[in-house]
Amino acid sequence: MKDLVAKINAEFETFKTESESLIEKGVKAAGPRARKSTLELEKLLKEFRKVSVENQKK
Repeated sequence: MKDLVAKINAEFETFKTESESLIEKGVKAAGPRARKSTLELEKLLKEFRKVSVENQKK
């Protein structure tokens, strides 16, 4: 579970960096990278929820 949380934090940092590049610096190429990061975050967060519920049942 710690590994999963680390992956979520790393992906969030990627999203944060790319979205700041898009918003503050106007780097258009950062937009698709930020959106890709949100899709990966969605997958990771769903996995976290699944693992969390399984651990709670034990």
